[in-house]
Amino acid sequence: MRSMWKGAISFGLVSIPISLYPATEKKDVKFRFLHNECRTPIKYQRVCPACDREVPAEEIVRGYEYEKNRFVIIDDTDLENIPDERSRTIDILDFVDLAEIDPVYYDKTYFLGPGETGEKAYALLRRIMEDTGKVAIARVVIRTKESLAAIRVYRGEMLVMETMFFPDEIRDPAAIPAPAREVKVHDNELKMARELVLNLAEKFDPEKYHDKYRELLLDIIRAKVEGQEVEVPAPRDEGKVVDLLDALKASVDMAKKTQEAEKKRAGGQKAGGKGKGKKRKAAGA
Repeated sequence: MRSMWKGAISFGLVSIPISLYPATEKKDVKFRFLHNECRTPIKYQRVCPACDREVPAEEIVRGYEYEKNRFVIIDDTDLENIPDERSRTIDILDFVDLAEIDPVYYDKTYFLGPGETGEKAYALLRRIMEDTGKVAIARVVIRTKESLAAIRVYRGEMLVMETMFFPDEIRDPAAIPAPAREVKVHDNELKMARELVLNLAEKFDPEKYHDKYRELLLDIIRAKVEGQEVEVPAPRDEGKVVDLLDALKASVDMAKKTQEAEKKRAGGQKAGGKGKGKKRKAAGA
């Protein structure tokens, strides 16, 4: 994988050369818009409505709308005048506990690999962060965007950096309409809800989760390409449970049945493995 950015992590008088790599990628199924009559892809053009003509790239400039339909032009020279001494440095500001960071602040994840001559200092930072359980809060400029960032140890192997939103970029939850009246939760509902949560509690395993919508969509696309009939799965029967307590009871029963089925399946796989072992032993005898 080719690095998209090279720089250094800086804290105190220590500077660690690093390379930045994208850690995630979108797997969305992308469509193109076609003209229905001839199946030709639609072409999008940059058109100026005032001049009524297509505008070439060299005639396009950046404009900031400070009032309705009033703009100030920002060119490359203006951007170059902004001090960029940090543009190739990830400046660590503080070390904090991971639990103190609300996930709402996270934006995008990057892998941080050691740069040339930076292996020892990189390993030292990774080791000390792992030993102390701390996460580094830093500032970084990637291209023309300055971001807050969190640097942490990933799977005990390497460092990752999560760019973060600044506090003023998080919307105020007070703008969300509050319930019109105070809601009373009954003890039985709390008890059933707790039982449901405990029945569904598992150790986090990201491999067990899949984008089912994307998988079904790709199946439909594959079937159409191969000229086959498209099979759509039947919608799940949601039942007629309306009361909250009834819904909780039904959910608990369903969770228990699912757990029992998984235990039986796991037990059957173990028994099958032992049986095969015995057969092989007997054959060898």
